[in-house]
Amino acid sequence: MKNSEKKTEYFDIGASPPKPEKKPTCRQIHGKTLVDDYGWLAAANWREALQDPNLLPKNIKDLIESENDYCEQVVKPLALLRKTLITEMRARIKETDGDVPDFDDNYEYYEKFQEGAEYPLYCRRPRGGWEETILLDIETRAQNKDFFDVGEISHSPDHTQLAWSVDENGCEMFKIYSKKISDDHDRADVVSNTDGAIVWNTSAQAFYYVVMDENHRPSQVWRHTIGSNPTTDKLILEELDNAWSISLSQSRCRNYGVVSLHGHESTECWLIDLNNEILPPQLVTKRQYGLRYEVEPHGDLLYILNNHGSADDFQISIAPLNKPEISCWQEIVSHEPGSMITSMTVFNDFLVWIKHNDTVPTLYVREFSSQAQHILTFDEAAYVLELSPGFEFKTNILRFTYSSLKTPEEIYDYNMATRERVLLKKQEIPSGHEPNDYVTLRLFAPTPDGELIPVTLLHHKKFTPGVGAPLLLYGYGAYGYSVEAAFDENILSLIDRGFVYAIAHVRGGCEKGWRWYTQGKLTHKKNSFSDFISVAKFLIDTGYTYLGGIIAQGASAGGMLMGAIVNQEPALFAGVIAGVPFVDVLNTMLRDDLPLTPPEWLEWGNPIKDATAFREISAYSPYDNIKQQFYPPILCITGISDSRVTYWEPLKWISKIRALMQGAGPILLWTHLDSGHAGASGRFKSLSDVALEFAFAIACIHTSTKACKHS
Repeated sequence: MKNSEKKTEYFDIGASPPKPEKKPTCRQIHGKTLVDDYGWLAAANWREALQDPNLLPKNIKDLIESENDYCEQVVKPLALLRKTLITEMRARIKETDGDVPDFDDNYEYYEKFQEGAEYPLYCRRPRGGWEETILLDIETRAQNKDFFDVGEISHSPDHTQLAWSVDENGCEMFKIYSKKISDDHDRADVVSNTDGAIVWNTSAQAFYYVVMDENHRPSQVWRHTIGSNPTTDKLILEELDNAWSISLSQSRCRNYGVVSLHGHESTECWLIDLNNEILPPQLVTKRQYGLRYEVEPHGDLLYILNNHGSADDFQISIAPLNKPEISCWQEIVSHEPGSMITSMTVFNDFLVWIKHNDTVPTLYVREFSSQAQHILTFDEAAYVLELSPGFEFKTNILRFTYSSLKTPEEIYDYNMATRERVLLKKQEIPSGHEPNDYVTLRLFAPTPDGELIPVTLLHHKKFTPGVGAPLLLYGYGAYGYSVEAAFDENILSLIDRGFVYAIAHVRGGCEKGWRWYTQGKLTHKKNSFSDFISVAKFLIDTGYTYLGGIIAQGASAGGMLMGAIVNQEPALFAGVIAGVPFVDVLNTMLRDDLPLTPPEWLEWGNPIKDATAFREISAYSPYDNIKQQFYPPILCITGISDSRVTYWEPLKWISKIRALMQGAGPILLWTHLDSGHAGASGRFKSLSDVALEFAFAIACIHTSTKACKHS
């Protein structure tokens, strides 16, 4: 630890936390009585308050602000450390930086940052030229705004117009603006309440977008004609089932808008002909329970990534574009159990896909004319590959990004015909970074039921496994989302202070295929929690850390993981960091009026109608299983405009823990008063949260070590 920090790494435990009033509410369900002392914190006008938090009742707003004041008071001794961490992390960011341009016809499009700017400029120049046009000055537009998130920027097919979507309060409701590039004046016909997606029609006279309903569910596709009043826009497609949502994208060939209607278990795709707005959307194949698929049109064919039959880990099929129903699907890339195809894209002459095996990706390329196929692999034990196919369809060039926990992001152009790879850009770390000073590795932690949990680790080469070190253990484990082992320059601030960083790839993700996901949901949800605990104990037993040396971290559904494991094994952790934590699972799943509840029943179960689901969720829901026991220090960070995990979940959670806990803490909540689920916007503002989290982690380790010495 750095000498200048030794006196700053403790909490001010003299501060008094807020004590919200208990106002018990009771309800009977499935023969049980539920009592909630803090249910009143969910404001009746929550829908309106998501978009304007000033509408919250004064007593609730005052409590949230009091929690922020208490948090700042407790961590006040960490002020110098937090400032030092921000300085370190900012020094790793190249302030004057830019993207590798994406080619489209006669232009190159790219973003670039100016020194000191939170937000980029979106620009273009002639292909191969240097005469730059600034299409969108996001930094200027974000001035005097507490939150500013650009969802999508889309130029028209003829390159004469620009449309972009913006969320200005963090609740993920985007407005779409447009303008002629030649005159740079925003049009008056602003489209509101969208999810941010924009798909132009071929004539560049209109664009398609997705509307959010009153419960923040993307439920309709509309077409807006440029220059017209949005009240005259045309409804194209609507999803009436409140357990399903809509997403919209443009096909790679750019002739179709691809509409995906999806629940947790199934999808249904439609194609919008962007060349002929008179034609109605074309159904690919109607929804079937358990059938999941994605599509890409290619000439007269449709390429389909799907799980039809027993292909749980996905296969690739083709069908005639004019007969795309499932009976016409023909398999061309076979399903391989345990190796999941996670993405697919098509070019004019090539098919590309990525397959994961124990979280490690392999990139596959197949030429249509010869059917010749080859793969790209890399040497590190754990790494990330991301496809960036760009705008062009008729090209031999595939762009992809590579990184690992120790290797900064590298952007390559790969010639799929000649198999030549060209490094276009490597992420620069201005303050310096030598990847060989660090070690990445993959381990497998055993569980009591015989599974092996993948664990990805990063540590400094000076660390010797066996002697133990403080360790930050991250987990998620839900929705089939796989946690990628990507480079994060911020984590180096802990690694260089002697920490080990570990990712527990617990059940609930797809790291080991679809089975891995199904074994961490519904009645199997408890596996996610026991897996995380097994990984923690394994890392202690193998000498990568020690008892009292682990900081657990997770966000959103990973915040639920944090709430569950700290109820079950509080003494195992020196501290817990929970971001926008989904911790009030039972009460949320019992409210069908909340934005995500009906879609989420397929992930967690429906406790309203299903007594078994009620019992299962009741048994692990973090808020409902808080005990009169010791709790380690907990830091919770959330956003007041969060439509995914509403502000009252973490507020209720920390209030109840404080009321019941017997020793330890502190229990801290920091609520952003100007943002939502994604936290602060801007590339530097977000560093404040990271610095708070890391300073908290360091303080927890020193507090734990001090307690051990005195025990």
